[in-house]
Amino acid sequence: MTDMHPSLLEMSGIVKHFGGLTAVAGVDLELERGEVLAIVGDNGAGKSTLIKILTGVFVPDEGEIKMEGVPVRIGNRRDARALGIEAVYQSLALVDALDAAGNVFLGHELRRSFMGIRLLDNARMAAEATRVLKDNVGIELDNLSEPTIHLSGGQRQAVAIARAIYHADLKVLVMDEPTASLGPEETRNTLALIRGLKEQGMALIVISHNLDHVFAIADRVMVMRNGRCSGIRSTAEATKRDVLGLIVSEEAAAAA
Repeated sequence: MTDMHPSLLEMSGIVKHFGGLTAVAGVDLELERGEVLAIVGDNGAGKSTLIKILTGVFVPDEGEIKMEGVPVRIGNRRDARALGIEAVYQSLALVDALDAAGNVFLGHELRRSFMGIRLLDNARMAAEATRVLKDNVGIELDNLSEPTIHLSGGQRQAVAIARAIYHADLKVLVMDEPTASLGPEETRNTLALIRGLKEQGMALIVISHNLDHVFAIADRVMVMRNGRCSGIRSTAEATKRDVLGLIVSEEAAAAA
């Protein structure tokens, strides 16, 4: 980051308490345009709390967030979306009985008028869902009209991403454990999907426990431990052993 070209996203001195527990203790984070930043760490390290602050689920007790060098306040999910920040959580939050288009437009359904009656414009929603899945997510569904419960794990992931992309001027996409519970082929497809989004210039934050997947997609790895950042490493320069050492070793964290 420079004064002339600020980072896309900066989080500085972020603190979050839950009663007597400090879940996040003075964490800094920077994210550049077209970068994939992975956040790793054991359960309870503070990863999920940090991204829930970014996406408006929680409000920080201390700290500052900037977008493109400008201080912003994120008090709820709507604020985050207005800034171009969206998340795809592990649950995906899809309605299994709806098809892909129904999920992409859930809560934002397109309508048309017929003899003064407002009806769902299913044809337009199907066409738009097909377009965003192909052009922005890089996947074509042969079974677009199938309920999403019948789609594969990777296809469901793509539908959730398409929904996030379509309804926001998306700048930052947060993905929580995107390869969890996927088979080998679906995992490869999801990792390729993430690389494709990066090539389009999107900035991504990926939370993962799988270091092989992290090193396959990420530019940098941020390690969290006990609510703090214990180190940030470039995947081009570090090894998985280096990152694992930051996760498990107090001595390594102190030396970071």
